[in-house]
Amino acid sequence: MLPELLSFKEQAHALSDQIVQWRRGLHRIPETGIHTPNTQAYICAELDKMGIPYRKDVGGNGCTGVVALIEGGHPGRVFAIRADCDGLPIREETGLPFASENGNMHACGHDAHSAIGLGTAKILRENASRLHGSIKLIFQPGEEGNPEGPGGAKRMLDDGALENPRADVLIGLHVGMLGSGTKLGEICFRRESLMACMDRFEFTVKGVGSHGSAPQNSVDPIMIAAQIISTLQTIISREIPPLTPAVISFGSIHAGSAFNIIPAECRLSGTIRALTNDMRKKLATRIGEIAKSVAEGMRGTVDYNFNWDGPAPVVNNPEAAEELRRVAEHLFEGEVVELPEPNMGGEDVAFFLDVVPGVFFFINTCDPERHKFFHHNSKFDIDENCIWRGAAVMSAMAFQWLSDHK
Repeated sequence: MLPELLSFKEQAHALSDQIVQWRRGLHRIPETGIHTPNTQAYICAELDKMGIPYRKDVGGNGCTGVVALIEGGHPGRVFAIRADCDGLPIREETGLPFASENGNMHACGHDAHSAIGLGTAKILRENASRLHGSIKLIFQPGEEGNPEGPGGAKRMLDDGALENPRADVLIGLHVGMLGSGTKLGEICFRRESLMACMDRFEFTVKGVGSHGSAPQNSVDPIMIAAQIISTLQTIISREIPPLTPAVISFGSIHAGSAFNIIPAECRLSGTIRALTNDMRKKLATRIGEIAKSVAEGMRGTVDYNFNWDGPAPVVNNPEAAEELRRVAEHLFEGEVVELPEPNMGGEDVAFFLDVVPGVFFFINTCDPERHKFFHHNSKFDIDENCIWRGAAVMSAMAFQWLSDHK
């Protein structure tokens, strides 16, 4: 069957300009969180043109996920393809002619993910009569998180995104800048542990406010917060084995309203990253214990909340990863790389991979000579000339997997 897969590479390459146009159309209209109505309308309009039926507003309560279904010409199993579609609250500074002007930005490549998803949909729709089974396409908002409650993957999963018909396997990808010496256009994968958990924690440090000239009358929450930030890093340096990956990072600190007033409260938030659930639980517990003891030792108190709505570590199914490697090598011989170590970034595709076996992989779409800015930067950009490779790999793997597992 493998020689037949080259036709999917040819079809994807022929569709390259259209995939780029989809990417640019989505790039102009970035929306954040789980409520992305304009993005949903764009995706649904393209699915309508292809004649692919879909269910929209999957996830409920304002979540604008889309689940589409392509039924093959022969009975069989169900292959799911997931593409995230939300942006970030970043004002774009790329200077691109199709740059966003609404104050948000596709600074993490999700515009390309959805464009690749549409390209994959079009190829598989045109080959539907040859499929031994069905294709489920999941266009998911809220991968970058949601201020209130779970993000898009958990909401869509709870709303039956993988059901009716039930998915048997799932694939997804991420574009952007990769380390480990990878080259532009290379397909990168790992057989098991790929990415870290992506959890958020929050503190409210409470003290006693005072005039800035009389600190002796205060219990300074800013000083307590500073001590907590510093002390928590000893978890990484003194409690975790040096060869075990773990991260504690603070992303925000807010306190006070004037230069000469010591406030009564200080709010902090941050993230942890770990590659196992045991390490995830250990970090969550120790952060709370240390913050409490530091605050009380400095005469204050702290309210601690660890938000368990974030995704667990991303762990690929070894068999699915091997099938991906085999297909990708056939399409792009010599341009498939097995990554030597996991990535400490997080991805809520983990919610799906906890339910069905599957594989998540990367495509290096950044040339280090031309693309100097990493994901989540206001100047982040990609090389559009290689994103068609994502549609080639995903459509070919879907066809091959359904044929092999009929």
